[in-house]
Amino acid sequence: MKDQLDALVNQLVERGILFDEARAEFEKRFIRKVLETHRGNQSRAARVLGLHRNTLSRKIELYKLDRNSHRR
Repeated sequence: MKDQLDALVNQLVERGILFDEARAEFEKRFIRKVLETHRGNQSRAARVLGLHRNTLSRKIELYKLDRNSHRR
């Protein structure tokens, strides 16, 4: 996994992607995946992410993640 991460970082740097953009996109995708794994349960997802539920709720709003699309 370390090699894959190094390759991704190299690509981002070569393409001139700013750190804040890369971090935000990573965070958005990570949160989306954890929400999917926990079937949209924000309390469980927040616990796994190490965030307070209110913080997770704000990030869901910030990244415009659909609150209901994660439920199966």
